[in-house]
Amino acid sequence: MTFTVEPGNPRDPAASALLRASHALMQSLFPPEDNFFLDIDALGAPHIAFFVARRERETLGTGALADKGDYGEVKSMFVAEAARGLGVGAVLLARLEDEARARGLPALMLETGNLLHAAHRLYARAGFTPRGPFGDYPDAASSLFMEKRLA
Repeated sequence: MTFTVEPGNPRDPAASALLRASHALMQSLFPPEDNFFLDIDALGAPHIAFFVARRERETLGTGALADKGDYGEVKSMFVAEAARGLGVGAVLLARLEDEARARGLPALMLETGNLLHAAHRLYARAGFTPRGPFGDYPDAASSLFMEKRLA
């Protein structure tokens, strides 16, 4: 199955619907103080590259790269339930890595929920390894932190 990944707008109705579904899932799984997702408006900030995965005209997933200067942070990775298991997440993650490399960032880092086992497997297959908290993140019990060195 062929997907395209292209720069997107988080305010686009299809993208924002996926982002709202992601936020609802995180709110159902984790306590409010352990939800670190960016809201839709924040994803439009200049230091964030937002991407969508599509099959023809259907938006199947979202992902963003927050350029933190000395590393890139993977944010807003989400794949529509009907498209899970098709490789959409891997294609999105590869595009974020390409963007980070193009910006000369030496590493990618991420925070994800400890219950999101499919995401853990995706990140591990892409070469991410566990690490401790970074940036402003607290050492939350429901968080898993990972990184991938790019240099």
